[in-house]
Amino acid sequence: MKILVINCGSSSLKYQLIDMTNENVLAKGLAERIGIEGSRIKHKPTGKEEVVIEKPMDNHKVVLEIVLNALVDSNYGIIKSMDEIGAVGHRVVHGGEKFSESVIIDDNVMQAIKDCIDLAPLHNPPNIVGIEACKELMPNTPMVAVFDTAFHQTMEADNYIYPIPYEFYEKYKIRRYGFHGTSHKYVSLRAAEILGKDIKDLNIVTCHLGNGSSVCAVQGGKSMDTSMGFTPLEGLAMGTRSGDIDPAIIPFIMDKEGMTFDEVNDMLNKKSGVLGISGISSDFRDLEIAMEEGNERAKLALDVFVNRVKKYVGAYVATMCRIDALVFTAGIGENSSYIREKVCEGLECLGIKIEPELNNIRGKEAFLNKDLTAVNILVIPTNEELMIARDTKALI
Repeated sequence: MKILVINCGSSSLKYQLIDMTNENVLAKGLAERIGIEGSRIKHKPTGKEEVVIEKPMDNHKVVLEIVLNALVDSNYGIIKSMDEIGAVGHRVVHGGEKFSESVIIDDNVMQAIKDCIDLAPLHNPPNIVGIEACKELMPNTPMVAVFDTAFHQTMEADNYIYPIPYEFYEKYKIRRYGFHGTSHKYVSLRAAEILGKDIKDLNIVTCHLGNGSSVCAVQGGKSMDTSMGFTPLEGLAMGTRSGDIDPAIIPFIMDKEGMTFDEVNDMLNKKSGVLGISGISSDFRDLEIAMEEGNERAKLALDVFVNRVKKYVGAYVATMCRIDALVFTAGIGENSSYIREKVCEGLECLGIKIEPELNNIRGKEAFLNKDLTAVNILVIPTNEELMIARDTKALI
């Protein structure tokens, strides 16, 4: 079975076509600037040169038509007919409490995804647009929704309920949901495979560290707790997001600066994190270079980020009473030896001992510890598209 994986953003669309007989990627691509001047698709068939298609793309349906045509094109296509696509797996950011696993999309599921728009106003609408465009172009092809929040639905109430009046949970479902669930699920399962153990017997802390970052406690293959909350703003300091702050800071800044709530919300999401502290960049590569050149605020930004990650790792180890593996993934986790080293530094009391010579790797699976009595420290590149494809295949 060949499965098309779709990840729709407001002005972008990522896709992969995966042959599930061997889990090989046949083609992948990225459409950018949808509905904006200068729109284009970068289409990369495996074993062939990348093709850049530049033409006006007013909406996601137009993009998907171009993508589907590219997949069957005689020059740079990878399949002979659309009939070879057995199913489509869609990434959907928010499923609320309605979905604890991936589901085949029907009218009831579509309505439930729409009902969650209040919880993810920036993400669910483009996800819905992508699904509806695919249904129109491929009406006889089964579709599956894979939710970022579903993996975390195994959390117990004492981990997801906020200490505010309970009526707000009852009325508006204000609670911790967590995100990056597909990534945390994939790397925890992969860690168990690498270790040759049943995931039901393992306690794993997974660190998805990128421009958006989160940490997850995975006990017996299930999410026990995670750092992101009602929205992706909670938790770690990130590229541009503040993460955990005293909520009283919000009205204080509004009063002192004469800012509206929308302006403060924008500031916390887009102008804070390591960008806000450093004043330089939200890109951790830029910050590491600036730190090496003696920029103290760049160093401080990285120190704050590392400190937050370390606190969550320690808290989750304490909660689970034991840790068998610490996993680093996503852009920073996979590529920054400096961040990995600093996160592990000082955690020797928990059995977390990183080896500098093993840590000098980028973007590939690796063990970072030699001591077999210590906690397994692994780098595992995330593969959310493959996880989506696997869930889709299992359901279809």
